[in-house]
Amino acid sequence: MKKLFTIDDFMVAFISALGYGFGYTIPMHLGWPQFACIVTCFALGIALEEITGKIVFSKAVQKKTANRVFTYVTILLVFLIAEFVSVRLLGASLMEDLEEEFAWVVGLPILGLVVSLCIRAFRVRKIRKLYGDGSEGYVFDLKKEDIEETNRQNQPILGQYDAELAVKTRTGVYVGEKYKNTICYLGIPYAKPPVGELRWKAPEPLPASEAVFEAKNFGASAIQVEHKGSIIKHHRQSEDCLTLNIGVSEQKTEGKKPVLVLFHHGDFTSGGSVDPLSYGGDFAANHPDIVFVSFNYRLGIFGFIDFSEVPGGEACPDAMNLGLLDQIAALKWIRENIAAFGGDPERITVLGFESGATCICLLAASERAKGLFQRAFAFNGSPDSAYETPEASRTLAKALLKETNTSTMAELLQLDTEALKDAAQRLWMNMCAPTCDGELIPGQVFDAYRNGAASGIEFIVGITGGEMQVIRSSVGSRNYEDAVNAAVDNLQSNMDSSVASAVRAYLEAQAAASSELEAKSKLVGQWIALGIYRVAAMLSQGGNKVHLMYWDEKALIENLGSGTADVLAALLGNGEALRLYGSVMNSDLSETLQALLLKFVNGDALQLYRNEISGFDGLDWKAFPRALIVADGKFACDTIEGRLSEIKGLFDFVTK
Repeated sequence: MKKLFTIDDFMVAFISALGYGFGYTIPMHLGWPQFACIVTCFALGIALEEITGKIVFSKAVQKKTANRVFTYVTILLVFLIAEFVSVRLLGASLMEDLEEEFAWVVGLPILGLVVSLCIRAFRVRKIRKLYGDGSEGYVFDLKKEDIEETNRQNQPILGQYDAELAVKTRTGVYVGEKYKNTICYLGIPYAKPPVGELRWKAPEPLPASEAVFEAKNFGASAIQVEHKGSIIKHHRQSEDCLTLNIGVSEQKTEGKKPVLVLFHHGDFTSGGSVDPLSYGGDFAANHPDIVFVSFNYRLGIFGFIDFSEVPGGEACPDAMNLGLLDQIAALKWIRENIAAFGGDPERITVLGFESGATCICLLAASERAKGLFQRAFAFNGSPDSAYETPEASRTLAKALLKETNTSTMAELLQLDTEALKDAAQRLWMNMCAPTCDGELIPGQVFDAYRNGAASGIEFIVGITGGEMQVIRSSVGSRNYEDAVNAAVDNLQSNMDSSVASAVRAYLEAQAAASSELEAKSKLVGQWIALGIYRVAAMLSQGGNKVHLMYWDEKALIENLGSGTADVLAALLGNGEALRLYGSVMNSDLSETLQALLLKFVNGDALQLYRNEISGFDGLDWKAFPRALIVADGKFACDTIEGRLSEIKGLFDFVTK
């Protein structure tokens, strides 16, 4: 982990002391006015500190121990020679200046640490006051004015507009808004609104247009199930939800920038890019060499349902995987238009969490998505979350007919949005998810990985050890209990006898020590983690370059858990958003993870040299089966098989 100060900081102090000392003493010796001496002192000291810092902290020096030692010896020799010259010719020693420099080197970081600890303590106290023990899950403390601002809508522009903030695409001219040193373009449509006759139809491309539109406000979120712990319920929702958001530095560059595209988290029935955790404005501001994109796609019964057995359902043949088709449409729009925003369409990295990560895993194996992205960071998602056959989606369609008192596709199409949304809310436990249909998505995704279906894509696969509590915080205790019980019943029905026996014994032992729900939660958590590990294993067998990450940080409030919210906030630097979710971001972890994410997006080796991040010890993230383990505020690289399951035989059964 990062340190308050390192030997490199002390080495820089030697030369800085030389600059401050000579910068003051020589002008005084020459009879200059004191003001001129002070100015020269600071100018020379700061200049030498900057120059020496760049040398000491450069990759060339930090990469090899021998280079560091040679640099240190050189600095010491330069200081000793300067000390000898100063004493002999000027009658002044540089040692006092060196002592003052050391005082700054040690004192300022300690002062900064104390201040940051005080700020953190204040924030923790505020969060604990709001959340208590966290047993109620997420309870967002939102201001009315913030909600109203977020719900503003873009309008066409018929008169003059700021050309400096405008970008012309094939589908229109979009005028963004400046934020810090970034221009944000929000709510840009990437396909025709899937409303009216286009409800439950594949997304259709927008026509070419010269029209001018505002791009200052988020588009509507998808119609979705509103869980107790969902922040999206405060944002307007609509079937007209196929929009994306772009953040780019206002600094113009000659070369095209790599693009990072975020697939939002959720459970296929909820979520959206307006979630503060997913906001990319600060990330784009802090990393001007990256173009950041997020987008919405259809969810729940609007995005994942099979009407093939409903009379008239043949008119909606793509309804089973519309959410995935929306994602492909968004990626195609990005590939076609991102150059206008300074992005490189040949260097696209996708980043996804939970359901977003699952979608990335599925698209990686799809011929329809070939070439649309070159790198993928999939955290806490796997093809196991998708259906292997259409039966579940067909059952959902039948339940929808019953819930809405309809019998044909024509009648469903006549229902208004609110009626369908109410039905979806009641049908949440029927679940919605993509289906491995054998056409858009291979029937056996893991086999497809092993046979090279995702060839050419570099991966980071992320697993978390504390996601089950995060899920409970999102959906509420009652829904969580129902979902866990259903998941355990499903898992046990698909196990062979020896593993099923071990699982029953494990559940009995765990239930005796805690509770039946807690025991089942641990089982489901292990099953999910092993399924994600299997993604990394099969991709690696298929020839993909794969890195594995394991997040095992302790939660600030145990009942809220530590997982998706913490990692997403850390990667994008959204500390304020994380506080809404009942936690305080570790700025050191965030800085390091962002540095690794940037290297991944740029196609660089996942290595951090000593002091590439100030005060950092260095890191070499080895490829699978090694994993980057984030725990107790520290990083380590090791194998994690032993961390993933406590049940005999479960690891081999799930990962085979």
